[in-house]
Amino acid sequence: MNLHLYDTATRSLREFVPLKPGTASIYVCGATPQGAPHIGHVRGALNYDVLGRWLTVLGHDVSMVRNITDIDDKILKKSAEAGRPWWEWAATHERAFESAYDALGCRPASVVPRATGHMTQMVELMQRLIDAGHAYAAGGDVYFDVHSYPAYGALSGQKIDELSQGESAGVGKRHAVDFTLWKAAKPGEPSWPTPWGPGRPGWHLECSAMATYYLGGQFDIHGGGLDLIFPHHENEIAQSKAAGDQFARYWMHNAWVTMSGEKMSKSLGNVVAIPAMLERVRAVELRFYLVSPHYRSNIEYSPAALEESVASFRRIEAFLRRVVERIGVPHYVEGDLSKLTPEFVGAMNDDLGTPNAIAAVHNLVREGNTALDAGDRDKAHEAAVAVRTQMDVLGLDPLCEKWGPAAKGEDGARKALDTLVAELLEERQNARASKDYATSDRVRDRLLAAGIAVEDTADGPLWTLKDC
Repeated sequence: MNLHLYDTATRSLREFVPLKPGTASIYVCGATPQGAPHIGHVRGALNYDVLGRWLTVLGHDVSMVRNITDIDDKILKKSAEAGRPWWEWAATHERAFESAYDALGCRPASVVPRATGHMTQMVELMQRLIDAGHAYAAGGDVYFDVHSYPAYGALSGQKIDELSQGESAGVGKRHAVDFTLWKAAKPGEPSWPTPWGPGRPGWHLECSAMATYYLGGQFDIHGGGLDLIFPHHENEIAQSKAAGDQFARYWMHNAWVTMSGEKMSKSLGNVVAIPAMLERVRAVELRFYLVSPHYRSNIEYSPAALEESVASFRRIEAFLRRVVERIGVPHYVEGDLSKLTPEFVGAMNDDLGTPNAIAAVHNLVREGNTALDAGDRDKAHEAAVAVRTQMDVLGLDPLCEKWGPAAKGEDGARKALDTLVAELLEERQNARASKDYATSDRVRDRLLAAGIAVEDTADGPLWTLKDC
């Protein structure tokens, strides 16, 4: 089975056939850095990171553009309330977003363009639209004439006579449904020069200008959150195609992280910030929590659900640690399709079915643990290599250096713990050899009380941290 992706535009599962064989071009709507990132913000970045990783495994040279909307009404409002320059406010929170992406293992995008760096491209796009009769200037503003584009509403299923752009009426608007491409300058606000007067871009213009600037007039995939289907992506399609670009061939949308059924958002006050989450769980565990559900399914956040997900990851991690202790580090080749099970490949090719892909990993873990218990080192090692290869596809290999020195235990704390536990285990082994089972049990109980579980194997006692 080849890769199939759900295309919002056609409301169907479509085989992915790239515009140019062997490549994949992706544009993802990125952050508006008005404040600190929360788990709802980073979920989308993680989903498209998995998409990029899987396309790479399938042999595609991936170009991914993830923009930054660094000039926006919300940024201006929040920075003014804080008494800080708008550009400094945006840059500060942009760094927080990039730090969160990096902490959770997102590979760097090919380019991360800022809206403020592409005013020339936006002005050129507006001129093309005006020349084609699809846009008009009025009082320093520039609007897109929605009625001039008959296909408007196809992506979202909206009917022109029933929709609302969520914008004010606007001076000079011909129709209430027309959307703003350019906002005339206001006192105290930043502005850039255009043939129609100084101002700043509307929300939608920037993405069309940047996507086509970096990826061309037609590219493979455009991604973003479900909340962007209307009006943002509907307007992107209209202004891009009206200007003569074919634009995106596939439209992908990830679902939300919710709390009590509501989308996580700062305006609702129901956010869980990344720094707070990383005080509760490790970064790799948070990534696992956000990547495991299907990208088109909502994640209803709760501490209990997070703990259940963490326990699931730690079962995978514990198996690999057992293999490291008994056999050695199971090395693998990144993206080695021969080490991926048919179940895993089938799941990923079925619209990035990460729940079934994770289930395939757990099946391997069960087989590997059974092999370890039976003393079948070859089979256990083979399972561990497959587990690492598949988890690496998801950016979740527990033994990856990104997540710490778990593979070899080379950090000072682990060495110190190794030494202390080894002494106690030697004491326990001596007691067992002398048939002093009371002392043996007492040592085991002391270790257990400290969170260290001991397993007696044919190769000698094996200890693991109980929480893992």
